[in-house]
Amino acid sequence: MMCLASGAMADRIKDIASVAGVRSNQIVGYGLVVGLDGTGDKAPFTDQTFRNMMNRFGISIPTGTNLSLKNVAAVSVHAELPPFAKPGQEIDITVSSIGNAKSLRGGSLLLTSLKGADGNIYAMAQGNLVVGGFGAAGSDGSSITVNVPSVGRIPNGASVERTVPNAFSHGDSLTLNLNSPDFTTAKRVQDRINNLLGPQSAEALDATSIRVLAPRNPSQRVNFLSILENLEIEPGIEAARVVINSRTGTIVVGQNVKVLPAAVTHGNLTVTIAEDLGVSQPNPLADGETVVVPQSEVEIEQEPSRMFKFGPAATLNDIVRAVNQVGAAPGDVMAVLEALKQAGALKADLIVI
Repeated sequence: MMCLASGAMADRIKDIASVAGVRSNQIVGYGLVVGLDGTGDKAPFTDQTFRNMMNRFGISIPTGTNLSLKNVAAVSVHAELPPFAKPGQEIDITVSSIGNAKSLRGGSLLLTSLKGADGNIYAMAQGNLVVGGFGAAGSDGSSITVNVPSVGRIPNGASVERTVPNAFSHGDSLTLNLNSPDFTTAKRVQDRINNLLGPQSAEALDATSIRVLAPRNPSQRVNFLSILENLEIEPGIEAARVVINSRTGTIVVGQNVKVLPAAVTHGNLTVTIAEDLGVSQPNPLADGETVVVPQSEVEIEQEPSRMFKFGPAATLNDIVRAVNQVGAAPGDVMAVLEALKQAGALKADLIVI
């Protein structure tokens, strides 16, 4: 079980927020990979694509000819076009087989246009593939495959042909969108900017968006945003949350997770976590105050029947310490946490992935 509990720390605005309208765009295309070592596909659309390509080169293939292509594969090509990408800049692309090709290793992608959702061409791709996977087969039918040989990448394999318009230089304001919506963080960003630029310079619209007045001149706006994104604030504390990965048995417990008084029986393990309240009384004539002091006790016993007992207000550290001392398996901890959540004793969101 992993415990995430960190103290307060400041983050830059650029690390916790992004500017509305400044984002990447997905582009995709369809093409052919040639030069394969007999690992191409035999799909009918591959033959059709190959015929169309040869016709464009002025070569006519008679109808009914069985091409029996073994070194050609039909592929999809996709990439992410970064914001402010300009014509002539190069971006990485990913190439994936869409037929029954066994491997794209050693292949070369022929010139392929990459289009956006609007149907316009934004980049042209071509180049030699880098494939991380490989496979081998024996004459008796046995085979072995490492990673995925039907997918490859081409670093700097596409050249940008068109700029994607954005609203960065439009209007009298910019909107900052938090990566993790939080009302406390939004207010702190608003207050930090107003303290620097003056009252009413920033306005939190909701838990995600903060609108900031900005100069209209693009050059001044760049300088303005450079100052804003380097301002440091203390983000709000995340809500109490427990995340369980049911496949690997990994459990991540966030801070501020508390457990109300409860007892859970599981196997032959007994874990008791209790918290009493003591009183600290100052000496006579001493300049002090009477205060309530919490006193936590943890007891662990190995018995025929397991009993997890929590509360009142057991803290995360108490739970983790007790579980680590007995060496409970992740499955035991998962069962206890789920039971506590069902009983309403776990004061946190329980997320199972």
